[in-house]
Amino acid sequence: MVEPSVPAGLLQFVDDEMLRAPLLFDQLIDGATEQLRQGLQAMSPVQRSAVADLMQALPPQRARLAEYFMHSLHEQVDGEVQRHGPKPAQRNAKPVALALVDDDVVALDVELSHAIEAINSTAEYELRELATFISALVGDMDVAADNNPFRAETWARAVWAATQALPLSRGHQVAFMRACGTPLAQLLRKSYAASCSRLESMGVEPAAYRTMILPAGSRRGYRGVETSHSPDLHHIRQTMPAPPDEPAVASGLSYEGQRPSPSRPRIEHWSDVARGTASRVDRQSIELVSRLFEAIQTDPRVPADVRLLISRLHGPAMRLTLRDTGMLDHDKHPLWGFINRLAYEAEMVPDSADPERRYLLKQGQLIVDQLAAEPEQNGGLYRRALDKLESFLHKRLTRRVAAAASQIGALQKLEDKLGSGQAQPTTLHGMLDVPQLDTVPAELFDEVALRAATPSGAEAWLDSLSPGEWVRLFLQGRWRHARLLWPGERREIWLFGDGASEATWAVRRNALLTMQRERLAKTLKQRSIVSSAASRVHEQMLASSAAA
Repeated sequence: MVEPSVPAGLLQFVDDEMLRAPLLFDQLIDGATEQLRQGLQAMSPVQRSAVADLMQALPPQRARLAEYFMHSLHEQVDGEVQRHGPKPAQRNAKPVALALVDDDVVALDVELSHAIEAINSTAEYELRELATFISALVGDMDVAADNNPFRAETWARAVWAATQALPLSRGHQVAFMRACGTPLAQLLRKSYAASCSRLESMGVEPAAYRTMILPAGSRRGYRGVETSHSPDLHHIRQTMPAPPDEPAVASGLSYEGQRPSPSRPRIEHWSDVARGTASRVDRQSIELVSRLFEAIQTDPRVPADVRLLISRLHGPAMRLTLRDTGMLDHDKHPLWGFINRLAYEAEMVPDSADPERRYLLKQGQLIVDQLAAEPEQNGGLYRRALDKLESFLHKRLTRRVAAAASQIGALQKLEDKLGSGQAQPTTLHGMLDVPQLDTVPAELFDEVALRAATPSGAEAWLDSLSPGEWVRLFLQGRWRHARLLWPGERREIWLFGDGASEATWAVRRNALLTMQRERLAKTLKQRSIVSSAASRVHEQMLASSAAA
C-alpha cells in the first residue's frame, strides 16, 4: 500500500508562512515591550523594578529568543504537516525523563492558556475562514477536522519556548508571557486575514462546513422536549411506531445498504431477527436495538476501528433483547456498559498506531468474538465480558505502575524530605529532568500561584482522586489525557502517566490546586455513547412525527 504524500499546496502555504514568522516575532517583542511600559504607572515600586529588569534584558536577548521561537515553530508545524503524509512510527519505547511540575511551572502554563484563549477569541472569524482554505488544500472539503498547522496553540507554544530563553527568574518569564498575550492575538488576527487573502488570490476555492438540514417543522416539533439527559430506552420503545405484523424478508444487505466484506461484517436487519415473533413489544425492542447500533455507527466521536468492533455485537444484541427483558430498562445493562467502557478506554489512547491501543482492541476483539459465537444470548454473557475487560484494564494499570516503580520510590523519598521540613530540592538525584528553579518575585505572579494556599473546592477535588482515574490536564502547553498512577503517602506529590506516550509527570499538590482553580485540570467522566445514540434516535422519531 502506497503511503499518501503531503499535499503540495499545504507545503507551499507552510513555507510561505514560515518566511513571515520572524517579522511577526519582531513585532511581538515590540508590542510586548510597549505593553509592559504602559503598565508601569499602575505598578508598585517593587513591581516596576522587576519589570524594568525584564525590559532591560529583552534587547540583548532578542536574537536568542527569536531562535528559540523559530525552532519551536518549525518543530510543531513539521509535526502537524506529517499528519497528512506517511504514518509516523509507533510509540517510542525509549525511557522518558520524569518531569517535576511545581507552582512556578504551572503559573507559566496558566499564562499560556490565557494567550491561547485571547487568540481564539480575538481572531475567531479569521481562524474559521482560514480553516476553510487549508481544508481545501488537504482535500477535506467538509472541514471535518482542523487542518491548520498554525493554530493558536502552535504560536502560543512557540512564544512559550522563546520565554524559556530569558536568563531571568520564572517570575520574569511569566510577566513576559503575560505581556505577549494581547499583542500576539492582535498580530495573528491580521496574519490570518492576510493568509486568507493570499490563498484566495492564488485561486484556492475554500471548503464549506458541513450543515445538517432538519426536516421541515422538526425544530418546532421537538423543541419543548429537549432535556439534559438521555431519554429512557424503555420509553423510546413504547413510543415507537408499530412495526408490521409480518416483517419483510431482508435483502441480504447490511443495515448500511452495502454488501458485506471482511472489513464490514454483514449485519442482520431487525426484521430477520423478528421473523416468527408474534409479540409487538418484542418487534419494537429488536428494531430499537438495531437503530441504537446504527446511531453508534454514525457517531463521529467514535473512532472507525472502535465502531467496526462494536458493529460485531449488532446481531447478538438484537437476539439478546428477546431473552433479557431488562436490556432496555436503562443504559446500565452489561452490554451497554461493555460498549461504553471499550470506547472510553480507546479514546484515552487516541493514536491508532499506538501498541497499547492495538493491544486493547485486540483484547476487545477476542471478547466480542466469544460473545458473537454464543448460540444463546443472555445477560450473564455480557456481565462476564465486562468483568474480563475490567480485569484486562486493571492488569494494564498494574503493569504501568510497576514500570514506574523506581520513580515512585524516589518520589516517596522526596515527599518524606519535604514533609520533614528539609530544603526544597530542585532535582531528584539525577532522576528528574528538572531545570534549576530561580527565586521568583512574588509580585510578578499576581494571584495565580499565590492563592494556591487558599482552601476551596479544589482541595475536595484533589482528595477525591484515586489511582487509575483519568484526568485532563494542561501541561507544558498542551491538553493531555493523563492517568493517576500514584498519589504520595502524604498527598504532596502525584504521579501521572500520559495516555498518548510513556511520559510521566510528578506534580506538586499546590500546582494541581492552581491548575484546577484555573480550569486547567478536571476529572474525565466516561461518556455514554449509548445514551448519545438513544438521544439521536429519539430526536429522529420526534422529527419524523413532526414532518408527518
